[in-house]
Amino acid sequence: MFKVTPNPPHTSPVPYDASFDLDPKKMKQAADRALNFYLNPGATKTQIPPRSPSSIFTIDAAVDDETLLVQASDSMSSASLMASDFAELLEGPQRKRMLLLQQVITMGELAVNRVLDNHKPG
Repeated sequence: MFKVTPNPPHTSPVPYDASFDLDPKKMKQAADRALNFYLNPGATKTQIPPRSPSSIFTIDAAVDDETLLVQASDSMSSASLMASDFAELLEGPQRKRMLLLQQVITMGELAVNRVLDNHKPG
């Protein structure tokens, strides 16, 4: 079956508009302005200041090693208990991951306790 389709209309090409004349010199100036605005290639690179730790939570430098180790052991013991309690609420793979985390915390606690056992005050 033959379908009749109309021919596209015959129109003249788009007339030349002198207001759209693109001067290469003006185009380069516009491109330079855009690059300077967005990328600022001519700006001097500033050195990023080194990251300084927050001073909200600081440990006095005068605190001895044994006190720090005891505190670390207590913190890890508490974290181990929290992970164990949380694992009881979970099921499946999440429970296994939480129990693994609890085991890693316990291993860290054992290492800290070993250092405390080997520590010789003085």
